[in-house]
Amino acid sequence: MEWEHAAGGFAAMGSEARLAVLRCLVRAGEGGLMVQDIQARTGIAPSTLAHHLKLLASAGLILQRKQGRSTYNTADYAQLKQLAGFILSECCADDVSVGEVANDG
Repeated sequence: MEWEHAAGGFAAMGSEARLAVLRCLVRAGEGGLMVQDIQARTGIAPSTLAHHLKLLASAGLILQRKQGRSTYNTADYAQLKQLAGFILSECCADDVSVGEVANDG
């Protein structure tokens, strides 16, 4: 994952409201949620919610699919795993004690 792409993803999560929406969608699973369900669970006003969903979709953190008149929103789990991997790939890289502990056993 490129730095610029990762920065965009993390920036999109830099709002309490967007983070609440994203957590709501992660909890919902692969089926996703319609906008009115997200609104009911988060209490975010519809016009504000539309703005946040657009930003999350633009950052690639959620997927939106039309089904009839409804739009379903789902967390993009693959993208979220990449973001987590990006930040965790450097975990303890400079901590020499981690290497020593790992080599002791």
